[in-house]
Amino acid sequence: MQPRTPLVLCVLLSQVLLLTSAEDLGCTPGFQQKVFHISQPAEFIEDQPVLNCKRLCLQMRLTFSDCKGNDQLRYEVSSPHFKVNRDGILVALRNITAVGRTLFVHAQTPHAEDMAELVVVGGKDIQGSLQDIFKFARTSPVPRQKRSIVVSPILIPENQRQPFPRDVGKVVDSDRPEGSKFRLTGRGVDQEPKGIFRINENTGSVSVTRSLDREVMATYQLFVETTDVSGKTLEGPVPLEIIVIDQNDNRPIFREGPYIGHVMEGSPTGTTVMRMTAFDADDPATDNALLRYNIRQQTPDKPSPNMFYIDPEKGDIVTVVSPALLDRETLENPKYELIIEAQDMAGLDVGLTGTATATIVIDDKNDHSPKFTKKEFQAEVEEGVVGVIVNLTVEDKDDPATGAWRAAYTIINGNPGQSFEIHTNPQTNEGMLSVVKPLDYEISAFHTLLIKVENEDPLVPDVSYGPSSTATVHITVMDVNEGPVFYPDPMMVTRRENISVGSVLLTVNATDPDSLQHQTIRYSVYKDPAGWLNINPINGTVDTTAVLDRESPFVRNSVYTALFLAIDSGDPPATGTGTLLITLEDVNDNAPSIYPTAAEVCDDAKNLSVVILGASDKDLHPNTDPFKFEIHKQTVPDKVWKISKINNTHALVSLLQNLNKANYNLPIMVTDSGKPPMTNVTDLRVQVCSCKNSKVDCNAAGTLHPSLASALLFILFSLACL
Repeated sequence: MQPRTPLVLCVLLSQVLLLTSAEDLGCTPGFQQKVFHISQPAEFIEDQPVLNCKRLCLQMRLTFSDCKGNDQLRYEVSSPHFKVNRDGILVALRNITAVGRTLFVHAQTPHAEDMAELVVVGGKDIQGSLQDIFKFARTSPVPRQKRSIVVSPILIPENQRQPFPRDVGKVVDSDRPEGSKFRLTGRGVDQEPKGIFRINENTGSVSVTRSLDREVMATYQLFVETTDVSGKTLEGPVPLEIIVIDQNDNRPIFREGPYIGHVMEGSPTGTTVMRMTAFDADDPATDNALLRYNIRQQTPDKPSPNMFYIDPEKGDIVTVVSPALLDRETLENPKYELIIEAQDMAGLDVGLTGTATATIVIDDKNDHSPKFTKKEFQAEVEEGVVGVIVNLTVEDKDDPATGAWRAAYTIINGNPGQSFEIHTNPQTNEGMLSVVKPLDYEISAFHTLLIKVENEDPLVPDVSYGPSSTATVHITVMDVNEGPVFYPDPMMVTRRENISVGSVLLTVNATDPDSLQHQTIRYSVYKDPAGWLNINPINGTVDTTAVLDRESPFVRNSVYTALFLAIDSGDPPATGTGTLLITLEDVNDNAPSIYPTAAEVCDDAKNLSVVILGASDKDLHPNTDPFKFEIHKQTVPDKVWKISKINNTHALVSLLQNLNKANYNLPIMVTDSGKPPMTNVTDLRVQVCSCKNSKVDCNAAGTLHPSLASALLFILFSLACL
């Protein structure tokens, strides 16, 4: 092995910030030189100091002073691959080729702390550089003309412990008048959050009063000025930036759960399943938030304990086993749970960790066709019955929750009359074969069906349906004693009402579907609401036992309905029902009637109209109107009463002269238009009343009525408008 040769790092000429000379202003806490430029070597060598080469290669020495003896001085380097010895020498802890473009060294004692920047010339950007976080000025600010206040950014690590307050930096004024004071303002001083920073008004020392949290606020923009005794500003304000240095105080967190991924069974090796992404609240520009992922545990661990791999940087989970091992039907459990760990500090042991569970489901594809459990099924069904007669069972190894398992059945032969249907039971996946049109034993006692089964989802290309995907069903139809059937049904006849009793209406005809049993049939009346009919039990002749009346309340729209039974001689006997509809033709067998049958009139009425009569008839046209109205007999002298036709159904009864107060019965004869016509005589009772001062006195009635004449005029007007 070749001996290690110290690698010389040539330090480029850099601008060195000298705040002020210690001889002029006294001791200034912090690094005496803030910025260095070093060249990127081919490799930093373990346990070898980093050299600062200008003309001669010298060990790089960082000089820090807290102006109080540097008691308990500690150095921290932004890269975990370097350290600073007690004497300020920078040393590599391991062989490393790339460290980024910038390194930072933090020095701290109980009295002061400061940050120095090492710019690696020729270095490449890598995640973890603190340059963006600290926004560290590569050169210290150059005092402007007529400005004596000199400030430099102050870097403070977060999460510092007691004691507080502690000095963190110092503002220098090279030309400050005697008696003047420093004043500090800005957010964190006199603005919320208040009281975090303060300045010694005499010395310019800046101190922090409590621990800082970079995740709450990463930088503070303050302003420094000098004032006289009265508070008047003498110089400034000058910006003072305070930068909070990140510490690794936040664990990675998986915030987007639950994490559930799916991968199709048989997927090629390297198939991406899902991505796991964690969040780290630390500075993303540092290793504190540089995450690396790994799988801590897989459950179950069969058929391989390493079924999946996670990309350590991206968090992509991919399959790493052959497609044959991703066979859902052979897996003990088609669902895997992975414990995923995210670790910051780029996965180094010192990094903080956070975990989450990823659930990966092996999805089914239709790589198994359904198969009948047997080639032939048997079923029996009684003739005339509908419903499910047999359940056909199948087996399918695919996932029951998918269309790759759900079966679809089809009758492909033996069903020309569409008497059968088959549907899938969604719970059992069985084929439910049903009779949907009643079967007739006398027509066919046996049926043979050929049925195929497929999946709802198509099969994968290399799988096909085989002979096991078809089955034969043999169906035997059982003979039952069926009831006789009337033909036609309903039976319809038309007859005139009032035909003579004993008239034959028809002879019913019922046949027995059980033609092979040679049974006899007897008839009986089942429902005859009016009791008009009789049926011969042997030959089925129907005749009348009473007069048929179209106007009967049992007749609806001139149709009378009766039901008959046909009973065979089977054991037990079977019954059939037939309906008889009798349409009754009208005859003029109802005389018309009048309404109203009573009226009142005043003895001194000027309008001698008495009443308007109407007529009605239960018969149908032409056995009804037009009606003829007449006064049948006048028992009073002629030319006292008069009846006049208004229209085909109404007439006006009026007086020819006033009558004395009394009750009169006037016989009204009304005749319909039937052939022959029918006449009815009805007495119209007329009361002649005394009518004075709007009071009507009809004998003892004494009832107050509205004017009879006015009522008659209103009725006449209404009829005239018809």
